[in-house]
Amino acid sequence: MRKPTATTRRTFLKTGAAAGAAAMAGCTSQIPDDRVTVSEVETEPTADQGQDGGLEAARSTTVDRVAADPTDVPDPIDRDEPATVEVELTTKEVVAEVEPGVTVDYMTFDEQVPGPMLRARVGDTVDLTIHNDEANAMPHNIDLHAVRGPGGGAEATHVAPGETERVRFTVTYPGAFIYHCAVANMDYHISTGMFGLILVEPEEGLPEVDREFYLGQHELYTEAEAGTEGHHRFDMGAMAREEPTYVLINGEKYAITPDNYGAIPAETGESARVFYCVGGPNLASSFHPIGSVWDEVYPQGGLGGQPQRNIQTTPVQPGSCAITTMHYPVPGPIKLVDHSLSRVARKGALAVIGVEGEQDPEIFDPDPA
Repeated sequence: MRKPTATTRRTFLKTGAAAGAAAMAGCTSQIPDDRVTVSEVETEPTADQGQDGGLEAARSTTVDRVAADPTDVPDPIDRDEPATVEVELTTKEVVAEVEPGVTVDYMTFDEQVPGPMLRARVGDTVDLTIHNDEANAMPHNIDLHAVRGPGGGAEATHVAPGETERVRFTVTYPGAFIYHCAVANMDYHISTGMFGLILVEPEEGLPEVDREFYLGQHELYTEAEAGTEGHHRFDMGAMAREEPTYVLINGEKYAITPDNYGAIPAETGESARVFYCVGGPNLASSFHPIGSVWDEVYPQGGLGGQPQRNIQTTPVQPGSCAITTMHYPVPGPIKLVDHSLSRVARKGALAVIGVEGEQDPEIFDPDPA
């Protein structure tokens, strides 16, 4: 297990790495001193850290949950002509529990991780308004991989706290595409929750399924071990080393499971489509359904060709998506995981589909005796 390391309170902007990030993003941003630390690479714990790493007490939460509801999916497009799709998003910095007794500072679109799923059709015009809540401490913006334009719209949507910007764009190619905040220190903003998915349906639409689900994976870097009670500041040093404390599906450890907000409901005989985005900012996912396979996979969310079929595990790169389909002929839990399994057992990367219905011993007989 990773030992707590000695830390400083200097912000990331005071490091050379931050200067590079700012240059890449074309802007600078101020990070509040109480939100981040930069751990040293090989420093033993200091005496004042103690067994809990010297954490402050868990803070009062400002939202009940940040884990997005995986069933909150916009309806399929049922028209055959282009239209204007109006979208409003609010960037919001919140305090929430990543697991019981452990609070962190999240940055979000609409107070959820991943941000709301957006849905349009090839040829549609998206009229997007982005608000930066006046209580926020930092500027934000949005880069949508479905946009042909400077920064994917990031330059036109840069908003300081209390400001609003609006942009219009036409979606010209189909697929599932990630969107994310792209200000300076974008890796920090994405890691704390600022990413989501926009689906652009082809003109003919998508094949009908019984249910659709929406999930997002990212990693979170903090100053102490997973499960250490208290308030965890974000650790810029751990992020630079790509050593996450948590790897999460929908923003919280084991959020979409029977022991937390509940499993995703489903019934035998149904089919489902899963939209999966990986914010990263660093780790790819090996997306696998324990107890099934993917009937179809559209790699990287691409809808320009034929899907792969009967796929056990599909790679989803950071900054990309996958569209998968499945059916479930027998009841029982189907566990959706990153098959880099230490991330499941120790860092939180698990969601569950709870399938109810009649047994089919021709398919699976749990007690042949």
